[in-house]
Order: sequence, then C-alpha cells, then structure tokens
Amino acid sequence: MELATQLVLHSLAGFVQTAAVWARTGANDQRSGWTWPPYIVVPLLASALVYLLGLLKMRRHGSRVDVLPTFCFVAGWTSLVLALDSPLHEASEHWFWVHMTQHEILILVSAPLLVLGRPLVPLLWALPECWRGPVAELGRSRVFKRGWLLISAPLSAWLVHAAAIWLWHAPALFIAALDSEFMHAAQHLSFLGSALIFWWALIENHTGRLGHGGAVLYVFTTAIHTSVLGALLTFAPRVWYAPYEIRLAGHLTALEDQQIGGLIMWIPAGTLLTVIGLLLLIKSLTESERRWQYTRTAAMIRTAGGDGS
Repeated sequence: MELATQLVLHSLAGFVQTAAVWARTGANDQRSGWTWPPYIVVPLLASALVYLLGLLKMRRHGSRVDVLPTFCFVAGWTSLVLALDSPLHEASEHWFWVHMTQHEILILVSAPLLVLGRPLVPLLWALPECWRGPVAELGRSRVFKRGWLLISAPLSAWLVHAAAIWLWHAPALFIAALDSEFMHAAQHLSFLGSALIFWWALIENHTGRLGHGGAVLYVFTTAIHTSVLGALLTFAPRVWYAPYEIRLAGHLTALEDQQIGGLIMWIPAGTLLTVIGLLLLIKSLTESERRWQYTRTAAMIRTAGGDGS
C-alpha cells in the first residue's frame, strides 16, 4: 500500500510539472492548438445542424421539446468537440495520460449524455417529410428490431464495450492508432459506438430485460475490468506504447506518463462507475422494499376482508 501511495505521489508530481510546461507553452505550441480536421468537424457540425433543424420543425408543428434531453444532447455534443478537436486531441499524440483522458471523456461523459439526449426524435423530424415515413417504417421492421435487440441486449452491449476497451489498449493496436489517422478514427468510433450501446442498455433497458439487480451487476463488473486494466498500466514495469518514449514532452518519463494514464482509468473512471453502481443498488433495494410493503399491505387487506365475511 505504501509503494502504491509513493507511486501515485511521484506520478502526480511529474504530472503537475508537465501540466505547467503545457500551460506556459500552449499558446505557441502546435501540440496544444485547435486543428479543425474536416473528418471530425464536418460530422460534428452536420449532427448539430440536423438536430437543431429537427427541434425547429418540432416547435413549428406544436410538438413538445423537453429541456432536459436537449441540454444533455448539447452537453454531450460539446464534450465530443472538446475530446476530439480541442488541445486535448493534439496533446494526446504526445502524452499518454492526455490520450486516456480523451478516451474517458468519450466513454463516460459524451456517450451517456448523448443517450440521455434522446436525439432520434429530432433527427427523424429533420428529415424531409417524404422520407420520414419510410425511415420510421424501417425502424419498426422485424429485421431491424431483431438486429437492434441482438446488438443492444445487455450481455452483447457489455461484451462489445469490454472488447473495445481491452483490444484497443493492446500495444499493437494502440500503436497503430498513433501512427495512422484512419486507425485513430476507428479507435475513437469503437469507443464512442460501444459506449453508446453500453449506456443505452443501462439507461433505456435496465427496467426491462436487464432489471435493477442486473443493472447493478452490469455496472460493477465494468468498473472491475476497467480498473484492472488501469492497474496493469499503472504498475507495468515497462512502457507498453513505445512511440510515447520519442514523442513525450515535459518533465515526465514515458513510464510515469503511462502510470498517470493508468491511474486516470483506474481511480476517477472506476470511482464514477462504482458510484453509479451504488446508486443503482440503492434504487434496487428501495424498489424491493416498496414491492414487499405493497405485497404485505395487499395480504393484510385480503386477510381483513376474509375475517369480515
């Protein structure tokens, strides 16, 4: 335990020094600029414009526009911009801990907020009226429903998300993402796409096939396996991703940089998932208590009725 504490303090000291260097040189350093790559900016702007168009059409036709989902979508979209095109994006090429922060934003911030934003209705409204009906019919078709149920089933969603996290952190694939823009984009799409399915299964489906107890297990097991990966990165005796030994800037060594990245996955991310799991557990216990009280009350009423007769 003492060794782990010393490791954390030493890594954090290096992190603070590096962050200070980054802050001093950020304004003039290409690594910390906004680059606006078209393959990121165009989809983000297109999604925002289509969503806004859908909201305007809904208002024009008298449909209700809920404030909370709209706020969640805007917040989720903004977090995507920050993760994919802010100084984080360029800095992630030179610091592993920044890269890990970028991934955690996509998985733990952007994805759940976008699911809570319920964007499908505004996006459907944004379509031309002649397209809206056929697209809606496609969504109600048996083939589409079966495919979606297969992908979004709790076990499938859990496995796909876990596989995306572990496979992309394998040294060969992670280094390939550092060396190739195409692979880097595929990595981010995998993280975001699997996280969207993961959070949809939890948020939209936990009262159905998943159930309250299943939702608790679903979240806790994710917290465990991501924390294990974070711990492996933190306590690894050598650097997993060799390019960072060359690209690294600041006062951190490549191993310290990796240790901070592992801590980011292990402690903040693991803690957030654990808190969500505890909240779901409390909700599950409350629901069980409520059902027990209802059953007990119903039994007492039946008994009283029987005595009265």
